[in-house]
Amino acid sequence: MTSLRISLGYELEVRGRSRDVERQAFQNVMDQVVLADGLGFDTAWFVEHHFTRGFSHSSAPDLVLAGLSQRTERIRLGLGVVLLPFQSPIRTAERVATLDVISGGRVEFGTGRGASPLEYQAFQRPFEQSRELWEESLEAVLAIWNADGAPVTRSGRFFEVPDVAVYPRPVQDPHPPVWVASTSLEGYLAAAKQGYHLLGMTMLKGLDEVAADIAAYKECLAENGFDPASRRIALMVPWYVAPTRQEAVDTAADPVLWYLRRQINLVAPPGYTDARHATHRVLGQQAAGLPPEEAMAVLRDETMVVLDDVDGSREAARRIAAAGATDLILQAQVGGLPHEHVCESMKRFMREVMA
Repeated sequence: MTSLRISLGYELEVRGRSRDVERQAFQNVMDQVVLADGLGFDTAWFVEHHFTRGFSHSSAPDLVLAGLSQRTERIRLGLGVVLLPFQSPIRTAERVATLDVISGGRVEFGTGRGASPLEYQAFQRPFEQSRELWEESLEAVLAIWNADGAPVTRSGRFFEVPDVAVYPRPVQDPHPPVWVASTSLEGYLAAAKQGYHLLGMTMLKGLDEVAADIAAYKECLAENGFDPASRRIALMVPWYVAPTRQEAVDTAADPVLWYLRRQINLVAPPGYTDARHATHRVLGQQAAGLPPEEAMAVLRDETMVVLDDVDGSREAARRIAAAGATDLILQAQVGGLPHEHVCESMKRFMREVMA
């Protein structure tokens, strides 16, 4: 079977409006990660989103991961990703280092600039300068960690670090692995130029286009003096494996389409015309305009989602590895899929697909 590392990825969707539904969603996810720890999953990744009712209630992933650090033993804890533009790099360095300390050095530090104009408006940051904000913040965070407790001074356009020593220091020396999340070739190349690991997904572009972007990322790594074989490339895919393909589709198609529609509204809300998100609009039309069976056929053919039996899941994993990925992040909990179905799919994947 493929040598892919297998992880979990969470948006923390809440399909329902009551406080009880929200609370139960958090409980289910934490129980799933505890199960994953025993099954041998590599990392549990949690996104950071704000103001996205239903689609993602993961506004404080570091707190969720802090809780999980005390209920698990070996699974790594992925911040996928910290939205760097929205807080001081001092606070980012402190909070991520604290999580690394209490988890015994299990943090994966994913970074990103976010895709929601609403988040930038609410946090009073200029959306059109998101890349500059991200770059300046990440540079400052790494400078703090690399200083190993010595005072740091940084004076940038957006952030100040005024000759202060920042504690605690991470357990991992000099700091946790750095990942960059992106859905665009531009973002892939920005990560490659700095030698960062890559977090991607197939739902927005399809596997063939993502494979071409991965090849360009690896080429850019080499051009900038980094060994492509030393860098990890993770792709996140909504995934449900069942005894039969038809059972997988019958169980998970509705949750996946619900999730996709919510995602489109986040990254390309009505009236938003940024050309960089044209691909999101195309998929939004597929999800909203096509009958469910046709929409799912497109998504499955392009390996944007995988709803299949064990043999089909094995083949999809082989395609993802062949595209250049080193890590596969399963979105096992997606769109309000019932907890018991999520757990059974996780068990089947690790015990049968990866056997």
